[in-house]
Amino acid sequence: MIPYTVNIKLAARTLTGTLNLQNKTAVDWGWQGLIAQGCHTSILIIDPKTAQTIQVLERHKANVVKVKWSRENYHHSLSSPYSLRLASADAAGKIIVWDVVSGIAHCEIQEHTKPIQDMDWLWNQDASRDLLLAVHPPNYIVLWNGDTGTKLWKKSYAENILSFSFDPFDPANLALLTSEGIVFITDFSHSKPPGSSGKKVYIASPHSSPAHSKPTAIQPTGAKKALNKVKVLITNEKPTAEAVTLNDCLQLSYLPSKRSHMLLLYPREILILDLELSQTVGVVAIERSGVPFIQVIPCAQRDALYCLHENGCITLRVCRSTTPLAEEAAVDPEQAVQELVYDLRAQCDAIRVTKTVRPYRAMLCPVNENRAALVVSDGRVMLWELKAHASKAAANPSTGLSPLYTPLDFCATPLAQNQKRIPDLSLNSMIGKTCYAIHTQYILQEVQLRFILTGLLSGLPLPPFSLRMCPPLTTKNINHYQPLLAVGSSNGSVLVYNLTSGLLHKELSVHSCEVRGIEWVSLTSFLSFATSAPNNMGLVRNELQHVDLRTGRCFAFRGERGNDESAIEMIKVSHLKQYLVVVFRDKPLELWDVRTGTLLREMAKNFPTVTALEWSPSHNLKSLKKKQLAAREAMARQTTLSDAEQSSVESSVISLLQDAESKAETSQGISAREHFVFTDTDGQVYHITVEGNTVKDGARIPPDGSMGSIACIAWKGDTLVLGDVDGNLNFWDLKARLSRGFPTHRGWVKKIRFAPGKGNQKLLVMYTDGVDVWDTKEVQMVSSIRVGRNVTYRILDIDWCTSDKVVLASDDGCVRVLEMAMKSASYRMDEQDLTDPVWCPYLLLPRAALTLKAFLLLQPWSGTFTMDITQVDYSEKDEIKGLVQEQLNSLSKSPHLPSTDFILIPHSLLCPSLFGDESDLLFWTVTAHYLQSFAQARQLDVPGPTSPSPAGARQQSTPQGHLDICHDTLCESSFFQRFQLERVHLQEVKRSSYEHTKKCADQLLLLGQTDRAVQLLLETSADNPSYYCDSLKACLVTTIPSSGPSQSTIKLVATNMIASGKLAEGVQLLCLIDKAADACRYLQTYGEWNRAAWLAKVRLNPAEASDVLKRWAEHLCSPQVNQKTKAILVLLSLGCFHKVGEMLHSMRYFDRAALFIEACLKYGVMEANEITNILSKLIGAAFADYARLLRSTGLREGSALWASRAGGAGEEILEELFQGEGSGPDIAPGEQEANSSPGAAD
Repeated sequence: MIPYTVNIKLAARTLTGTLNLQNKTAVDWGWQGLIAQGCHTSILIIDPKTAQTIQVLERHKANVVKVKWSRENYHHSLSSPYSLRLASADAAGKIIVWDVVSGIAHCEIQEHTKPIQDMDWLWNQDASRDLLLAVHPPNYIVLWNGDTGTKLWKKSYAENILSFSFDPFDPANLALLTSEGIVFITDFSHSKPPGSSGKKVYIASPHSSPAHSKPTAIQPTGAKKALNKVKVLITNEKPTAEAVTLNDCLQLSYLPSKRSHMLLLYPREILILDLELSQTVGVVAIERSGVPFIQVIPCAQRDALYCLHENGCITLRVCRSTTPLAEEAAVDPEQAVQELVYDLRAQCDAIRVTKTVRPYRAMLCPVNENRAALVVSDGRVMLWELKAHASKAAANPSTGLSPLYTPLDFCATPLAQNQKRIPDLSLNSMIGKTCYAIHTQYILQEVQLRFILTGLLSGLPLPPFSLRMCPPLTTKNINHYQPLLAVGSSNGSVLVYNLTSGLLHKELSVHSCEVRGIEWVSLTSFLSFATSAPNNMGLVRNELQHVDLRTGRCFAFRGERGNDESAIEMIKVSHLKQYLVVVFRDKPLELWDVRTGTLLREMAKNFPTVTALEWSPSHNLKSLKKKQLAAREAMARQTTLSDAEQSSVESSVISLLQDAESKAETSQGISAREHFVFTDTDGQVYHITVEGNTVKDGARIPPDGSMGSIACIAWKGDTLVLGDVDGNLNFWDLKARLSRGFPTHRGWVKKIRFAPGKGNQKLLVMYTDGVDVWDTKEVQMVSSIRVGRNVTYRILDIDWCTSDKVVLASDDGCVRVLEMAMKSASYRMDEQDLTDPVWCPYLLLPRAALTLKAFLLLQPWSGTFTMDITQVDYSEKDEIKGLVQEQLNSLSKSPHLPSTDFILIPHSLLCPSLFGDESDLLFWTVTAHYLQSFAQARQLDVPGPTSPSPAGARQQSTPQGHLDICHDTLCESSFFQRFQLERVHLQEVKRSSYEHTKKCADQLLLLGQTDRAVQLLLETSADNPSYYCDSLKACLVTTIPSSGPSQSTIKLVATNMIASGKLAEGVQLLCLIDKAADACRYLQTYGEWNRAAWLAKVRLNPAEASDVLKRWAEHLCSPQVNQKTKAILVLLSLGCFHKVGEMLHSMRYFDRAALFIEACLKYGVMEANEITNILSKLIGAAFADYARLLRSTGLREGSALWASRAGGAGEEILEELFQGEGSGPDIAPGEQEANSSPGAAD
């Protein structure tokens, strides 16, 4: 009986190696927490936390050029579950949308046959989550439905499109980088193609920039002067041919950290553009000796850039605060802001770049933005994590860098002076907001950043490969068997992979040149040989090494032999691993004893040239054993014993001899007789017998006239198969003495191998153009793959890895383990045998994933924090329970685990960041901030929730005080206003033409900075056509505050202007006479909703601004706009918490609604000014629906708790819960479990 079983059921898998140049851009890190990477025609799915490949997707016929994870920017429920969806595009123009868990292609899209230039999922997912925009060369953009594969619309442009970037603040804006410039589209919509052909702007070459003109001695003043000289980069006229070399521009992307800013990347500089002015406001330039950029990733949480350089170094640059310190500003007000400066704050180690090894792409974790991954062309993936540590000393004065500080709050909860900080959760909890200079009364914790390498995945080296699987599993070795595959590489190393996990077991540097063949001599040792390049006499250096895997010890098996001799053609080890034959090209073969390492026979000079050789599986070990056994039994019988005793002795003798037999097989002991056959150049078959150290020549069989020169032989049982150089296979049945020939017409038969396993007569045949599997019993072909017909790669080597799976090495640098049918198939991720458990809730069934989320959100259970789901009342199948518990176990190993002093809000923030739930994360970030600030305002008795509390009042109590500017119009008015003033000041410094000056003056008027605006208006030169107009305007602005009648006249003129289509001018006039509220109303009437919100933020008092923003929220909720999630965030920033609760409930976001209302009650921001009856009705309904939802996920304990809080509305649920004890989970109200949902495998 076997004491325990070994898992030898090997999954089909692909071991990948070096990348193709076309795979360079095919890499993406999704919100789901996984990395997808294209490798030739396959796609690898990597888990960055444990550095494991957990899936390989194979279906593309051409190289993969782009991969994109779908966004998670929607509310998840049973009908819209957590799913791993990935789009991949290849060089033949095919796009495949995958369900990654099952490895099945969900849909396939084909429009043209050229490589897809760029693609991305639409991020605004209120209307639909399935829309995918792709650039089909040369000049089409097509919007696809990624769920069904239908084309929604197609639009062509005048120039070739290289890439595109969505505006993260406005779904209607899209920028295309074309071969000539940039095209801005402002009317992008999923329902119809853009109407206009967009606004075309040309990029003047940035060679006037400091990187090319900087003096060698860099003095700060010189550099500053040089930076101020950066010319206008964006022009509406087409530049002359010599002025522009656009292929220079490597990348264009919007900055997700602040609105209407864009970044252009050139090899030696990054330009930051302000799109309102179409003007460069910042430059990151590299000195002449510096390493050029390849790629830059802008962050959303802070104004920072991750840059990848040509030496594989990733640097982090953080924008310097534009707020001057009070004393600096007093000295030189002009010096305050010259341009945006990005300071280098951290950099990781570079890699060694060679001709074949160069960095391809970097990715950033979109959830936390503190982890980066680098993909190298040799197939390596390096995983870097950014760590923050407190720095004691003041910032080094010689570097001139201002210090970075940690945030003063965590998840909107202010930190006490001595409270332990939790910095490494995400980028925004490591670095504080940039404008801290004002809070000088607080002791700020300085912080320094550094990169740490947390994981490394390496691929196979460059092909060609030689493969050999270790000896097969038998009943004797089942207790310690490991399915090891040895891969010999072109650089002389041998890589040993464990095929259960697909991980590298050992990499051994054995030879100094390409490994030509490997033969195992036991489960833990093998022989490998390599031959150097021939010298001018055609002689080579042969290396034959014996390697012991347990110790890693290598020794030269042939001792001193091997220099300047004919090349080794092959080595063959006998079935009992006793003898070894070494065959040379122009020299007779050698016969060695493997156990003692001695040469038994070197054949005579006149020995025939060997073309193919194989050992016979038959040997006389069994008959030797029988003789020994008979002798011992006879000895045992001589002693007279009772029958019972005798039988026990016999059994013990037998077991002793079985031990002896197994020992003899492996080491010393009996030398059994073994045979081998070989063919010479004429096709004659020789038979030779080896026993101990005697070698006997046996029968010779004359050549078969139908066969050409024999290239290879395989022998198993009573079947011998010969293959020749013309593609003929000859099957010999030795028992029946029959032979059958089969012409395959496939050319040279390179290799033939029988499958392991008793009675398994399957045969693997390799040709120059593919591989077949034959059944030698029936003498017929079982399956076949052929280069060009069903695969694109050439096969280099073959072997069997189990009785029903084959392993193929191919010239695309991959080693594939395939079923016998040899269809390359992806596997189910949830069936994999991984060494480290992976935290990925997306692998669970839809309902189980929601259960896991609720289980984490509703901690503590019965007052205690627990990571054991069996401690709560959870009715579900044990199998699913086990899977949920596995996820919890893998999470509890993670350092970012909720600790017991967490309150509700950080919990609801932590859970979405663990799940990668974009919409939840944004909602709770804004909620946490405004609940905190309104609760505080209430304690200070600042006017209630309808008006955002004055910033001054709040700053006295805590230094926190504003959302970062990446939230745009959701920020507090005071902070938003300050940011806009800084921005317009920067624009003013950077302006270089009359248009720019005019735009700056307009902005200053809207912001109420009349004196500065007048100065700019008076700068207009006399020969400018607008000189008269601008002068009059300046006079008007200075005389405004005079009389009442002038105000009414101006108002009349403004309304007439607006009516006749001059909206911007009319709005300006209204702002001059402090009628900004009317201006906002006009802007909204004419559909300029964003502009109206902007103006309300910078000009209106809280009550008026609140009215404007509420109207905007109503507009966002309307069916034709359908941006309800945005509307909810706007209402949150106004403190309309009751309305938000109602909206969440009406949208059927039951979990979010209930948790939100509970948080409001906890912070005490909901009960005042509310009619208690309405409120209690909302609370009852929301809590009762959440209880039903929890019951449907199987969490009965949670359901009972929320039902009991719901008052009258929950009584019915409580009754049902206690009546239906033991009944299975129900379906929640209005939810149908999506059967088509990825992973619905039950």
